[in-house]
Amino acid sequence: MLFKKCEELKPGMRLAKPIYSKKGVLLYDRASVLKDQQSIDNIKSFGLIGVFILEPAEPVPPMTQDDLDFERFQTVMFNEIMEEMELIRTKHKQEKFPYICSQIIKNYGNLRKKITFQQTLRSEEDYIYKHSLNVAILAAMITHAMNVPLSDQNDSVMCAVIHDIGKLTLPPQLQAKMDTTEEDRTIIDNHETAGYSILDEAFFSQPNIKRVCNQARKTLLDYWNDKPIQNQKMFMAAKVLVVAGIYDKETSVRMDTPPVSEVAVIRRMMERSDVFDPKVVKGLTDSLNILMPGVSVELNTGEKALVIKTNEYDFLRPTVLSFRDNSIIDLSNRRAYNDLEIVDIMKTLDNRCVIDTAKMKTLGITVEEPEYV
Repeated sequence: MLFKKCEELKPGMRLAKPIYSKKGVLLYDRASVLKDQQSIDNIKSFGLIGVFILEPAEPVPPMTQDDLDFERFQTVMFNEIMEEMELIRTKHKQEKFPYICSQIIKNYGNLRKKITFQQTLRSEEDYIYKHSLNVAILAAMITHAMNVPLSDQNDSVMCAVIHDIGKLTLPPQLQAKMDTTEEDRTIIDNHETAGYSILDEAFFSQPNIKRVCNQARKTLLDYWNDKPIQNQKMFMAAKVLVVAGIYDKETSVRMDTPPVSEVAVIRRMMERSDVFDPKVVKGLTDSLNILMPGVSVELNTGEKALVIKTNEYDFLRPTVLSFRDNSIIDLSNRRAYNDLEIVDIMKTLDNRCVIDTAKMKTLGITVEEPEYV
């Protein structure tokens, strides 16, 4: 699978992912062939940076219905959030904000299963909007997994959608910058603080929104600047915003910076319980498929392996199949493998995979059987 900018598209190329309209209408399905220049011009008109293209002999990547629904939802809500945030920033008033938050909670705040959290490619220009949407989706799932009161879930999602409103006045390259200097962080912090006057006006009847965003901002600023963390009196929504915000920021797919693996991000969170509330981090891991069957991983010995069975009690210690000698290693058996652990995920560009579940059954291993579309 290759990523091609719109100006690099040529007739005959096949799409690896579906393309939806702003309203969620399917415009081009997976494996659709770009037949002529008109097809390419149509894609350019959608405002996309580029698209994922299948290589000549590459089969269509596996996607479940949940995967397709997630991509469609992201497309629709990204455009809704972009329009609403621009209205709030320029007019200091909201129109669709309650509807946007209710849709996120309706779709991802009541799930009874984990989902595969697919990141979409981001540019400097659309980073804030896509980040805000993903943080809100994560916040909805985390708070549901934690079984918090509905009021806390609502606060978490609302703050996630709007928390970066002040950053929209930054130069695009600074909005999405991963490795920031102390000078960068000072500039960003000043813009975020200036954005609170917008929150005061647009959300005058909901003062907790500004308070939550401010608490999360201060915590992360101290974290980045290696200062002591003062979070004893933080709102639950602020704790959720810190975890969801960092997770999305570091695992996001960008044009210039490779994403950090989910395992690396979560391990880092677990090592800093003073910054990332352990209960919130657990809410995150209880909501997402991370080390699921079919994922290739690297162990701390340098050995490569394939996850063949998840561990519902400790997701970091699943059962894996060693590539070195085809041995099965049950990492949940600490007596035998206490010193062995997963340090990273070996990702493909699209991070989707298929595992032969029938073969696993013949080995006496029960694995989940997703329905691929």
